[in-house]
Amino acid sequence: MTLDMNYVRQQFPGLKSDWTFFDNAGGSQILKPVTEKINEYYFTKNVQLGGSYDVSVQAAEAVHAGRTSIAKFFNASRAEEVIIGPSATVLLKHLSQAMSSQFQQGDEIIVTNSDHESNIGPWLNLAEQGVTIKFWNLNQETYELDLAELDLLMTEKTRLVCFTHVSNVIGTINPVQEITRMVHKRGARVCVDGVAYAPHRAIDVQAWGVDYYVISLYKTFGPHQSALFGKYDQLLDLDNIYHFFFDKSNVPAKLEPGNVNFELTYGSSAILDYLLDLGNRETSVGSAREKCIAAYSSITDQERILGEHLLKYLRSRDDCSIIGLSDGNDPRCVPTISFTIDGKDPAKICKEMDSFKIALRFGDFYAKRLITDLGLASRNGVIRVSMTHYNTIEEVDDLIHALKIVLE
Repeated sequence: MTLDMNYVRQQFPGLKSDWTFFDNAGGSQILKPVTEKINEYYFTKNVQLGGSYDVSVQAAEAVHAGRTSIAKFFNASRAEEVIIGPSATVLLKHLSQAMSSQFQQGDEIIVTNSDHESNIGPWLNLAEQGVTIKFWNLNQETYELDLAELDLLMTEKTRLVCFTHVSNVIGTINPVQEITRMVHKRGARVCVDGVAYAPHRAIDVQAWGVDYYVISLYKTFGPHQSALFGKYDQLLDLDNIYHFFFDKSNVPAKLEPGNVNFELTYGSSAILDYLLDLGNRETSVGSAREKCIAAYSSITDQERILGEHLLKYLRSRDDCSIIGLSDGNDPRCVPTISFTIDGKDPAKICKEMDSFKIALRFGDFYAKRLITDLGLASRNGVIRVSMTHYNTIEEVDDLIHALKIVLE
């Protein structure tokens, strides 16, 4: 299966820029239909929800349609399992706040040093109430999380294990289903950061059995907001963090203080529409879920070609250290590629790439603990090239050409 790249790129008006975007893990380009739905909401439904008049009813239906679409994107069992907020950082802070009363002094939470800080900091704060925090550290030789190490860390007091599905620096897919099964067998729950996974592979929270799973829609072709999946029975057990008159049964509203952004939630429904359209181009039969999976299969094929093309060049350089898997054909790879060049400042390299109109990034990408533990903090971190399916092989060729000049 191959993508119709002309069609794909037409859906993202930002790609008409004279810049080539290789900073997609920080924020992807937005789909045109997303912006059209946002405008439609503003122009035809821009009222408060809850009224008896027609426009208010239509507005409520639009917001619910957005939430339902996001739930289908997660493959959740019901729309009420989706909590919407401005960012993954905010949603995980809200989750830790709403879950805090479930922990007693001496209970244990395990976090990794390879996560974005959004899935570390909120849990560390619970140490103030006597919760013990343990770090599951990345193997610095393989750049992977070792499940045997997790098994050693867990005890009968472990209540929660927080980990990333894909590091936003390393780009390696962790075996979320296997980890979740292990954690559940030991009587604990999981909270998974899927932000760096969602643009590249189909999500299936039911198959994986995860308890909580967070994504950023603005890194998955949508508007600047995020979504958190939680199993419904577990959401019911969480404390209310909204106004006092919301009771514990009021899911998801009790976990969305200040309410959701109506227009962005409605606009987000166009993400799934786009994926279904891609899938329909591959197979005209099958369920919506099967078409979504077909779309991601084509996305994976395109991204594998892009990733391996760049990694082949990087492997050829004796002065290059790739932070993570170096084979782009490895099925565990997403095209988020970080590296360093001996004796070269990542900041200077990225700045010089600006003259070629190629957008890269350097630094720690809020995975500061990982970059520090790898001994790279004092060296301005890493250079990160983060691609997605709308990038082309010609753009990667331009990147390689520019790197050859800059790294002379």
